[in-house]
Amino acid sequence: MKKAVVLLSGGLDSAATLYFAKKQGYKCFCLIFDYGQRHKKEINAAGKIAQVASCKSKIIKIKLPWKGSALLDKKIKLPINDCPLPAGRQGPITIPSTYVPARNIIFLSFSLSYAEAIGAKAIFIGAHAQDYSGYPDCRPEFYRAFARVISCGTKAGVEKKRITVKTPLINKNKAQIIKLAVRLGTPLGLTWSCYRGASKPCGVCDSCYFRAKGFQEAGIRDES
Repeated sequence: MKKAVVLLSGGLDSAATLYFAKKQGYKCFCLIFDYGQRHKKEINAAGKIAQVASCKSKIIKIKLPWKGSALLDKKIKLPINDCPLPAGRQGPITIPSTYVPARNIIFLSFSLSYAEAIGAKAIFIGAHAQDYSGYPDCRPEFYRAFARVISCGTKAGVEKKRITVKTPLINKNKAQIIKLAVRLGTPLGLTWSCYRGASKPCGVCDSCYFRAKGFQEAGIRDES
């Protein structure tokens, strides 16, 4: 069976991506990153999702001591979105404080090393360019550039043993992702999106806003 490495954060996008990869016939190996984020809720969610999906998972613990993000530094305020749903607010033009410097480059580098070591032909990541926070490492041009890195910077690339980074959600909005996830049987009730680690989602951070907006536009109840 063909193998794939899946970046699994515990959020609904990565969970949908995992189930998409499984539907495509891949044996999935999940990487879960503990990188000093504000809370462990997503990490715990990711472990449960991988278990339910019957996929092997590894937690990779790394440190980013220079911080530089509201997700890493509790002294930096998280962005709050109190726009009433269903107001059609678009994502912010400026890159928000929740951007983690070079995060997807770091995660993809670990994933690429893992994929090359186990002979996986694909890396799946749940990045999408629409509807979200304008992160530069969630754009299609970034993934095209990373494909060139794989081609010229790895043994697999030099030997023409192609490893492809797959971004099945890249051009979908949140409502479309949720509908796809439901069709694939993704356990969305296990996912966690809130930037805060309280017992319940805060409902006002950007991540909560876009999740609620997506479920509302999809006409689907959020069971989390």
